Amino acid sequence: MSSHVYLAYDYPLLSMFWTMLWFFLWIMWFVLLFRIIGDIFRDDSLGGWGKTGWLVFVVVLPFLGVFVYLIARGKDMGGREIKHAQAQQTAFDSYIRDRAGEARPSSIAELDKLSQMRSRGDITDDEFRRAKELVLSGSRGDAGPGASATTTGVSSAH
Repeated sequence: MSSHVYLAYDYPLLSMFWTMLWFFLWIMWFVLLFRIIGDIFRDDSLGGWGKTGWLVFVVVLPFLGVFVYLIARGKDMGGREIKHAQAQQTAFDSYIRDRAGEARPSSIAELDKLSQMRSRGDITDDEFRRAKELVLSGSRGDAGPGASATTTGVSSAH
């Protein structure tokens, strides 16, 4: 009496672990495939024909193409990823610095502008005093960046 033992299917728990292993490997394969496709497009040292050739190789013969790509160009994938992340960080930092530079004018600049308006006679001494208090207290109401004394509640019509 010779019976075949299918270990993975004789024990439901082992079958579940076997299925989970294959599912995990399948997901990891797609992660690797998409990472390589992203690396092909990100690489500046490859020309258009080189990118096309690698992409066709990886898509048409995925297993062979991915393994050959990893052997031939896998060593520099990490360096390209780091260079790309640094370029993104530099662009983000530059954007933040540009936006921070466009913030509302400093209190000194606003006080100088108010002083000039008072000396020209555009605002009265009482209006100057109220606007100065607003500037020094830091409460500018709903005024956005670059708000002047006219938008903080002081009228320039006299």
